[in-house]
Amino acid sequence: MNQATYKRKYNTEDTKEVIIKAFLGVLVGFLFIVVYSVCYTLGGKIKLPEMFSKVQMIDKPAWNLQLVNAENVIPDQYDIDLILLRNGQSVDRRIYDELQEMMDDARAEGLTPLICSSYRSHDKQISLFNQEVSAYMNQGYSREEAIENASKWVAIPGTSEHELGLAVDIVSVGNQILDQSQEQTPEQKWLMDNCYKYGFILRYPADKSEITGISYEPWHYRYVGKSAAKMIKEQNICLEEYLEGLK
Repeated sequence: MNQATYKRKYNTEDTKEVIIKAFLGVLVGFLFIVVYSVCYTLGGKIKLPEMFSKVQMIDKPAWNLQLVNAENVIPDQYDIDLILLRNGQSVDRRIYDELQEMMDDARAEGLTPLICSSYRSHDKQISLFNQEVSAYMNQGYSREEAIENASKWVAIPGTSEHELGLAVDIVSVGNQILDQSQEQTPEQKWLMDNCYKYGFILRYPADKSEITGISYEPWHYRYVGKSAAKMIKEQNICLEEYLEGLK
């Protein structure tokens, strides 16, 4: 077959494909009109077929499952109704009862947990992040390197769960240093085993840093609700993985 013949055949086949697709498009449109007319005539007693009526909607996430990380910033005009804790810290009012119950139960076990950080304003988060960046720059890192390293420990402003009012940093009264030594305290061991019963999760586990984008923090607890917390605990997953499984 010479080149001219091949070209003519290709164009003919291509034209047939276009005609078929156009016909199918018209047919589907016609069927939709017919079905819609029948439904309208019968007063909506017949539901449209799923292929026509189902529209995929992106629902607003439940408040307790609001994902905030480097790729998901806090939505504009995010409203927070804060309540003051006994030690002067503040959290979203909706998590207060379960948080207080968790702390009271831990103390009933003879433990001494202390909430050292909770809600932070955006300005406060900016200040903390800049302090971390400055600390790295003082060690000789460039500004770009300092920002990259700082973001592994302090969330970039606008991406911190503390700004949601749904996260708390809990330490032992006997060890208030935010480092990996926290995981060895009786308080953290109890919290890691039991926090899900109150709707909380250890938000940044040691083996999930590549997913969360945050280094291991054996003191940072996030409220997600009892049902989600139980599943996250049982499946040994992080919040990102849990939400991905809901899609």
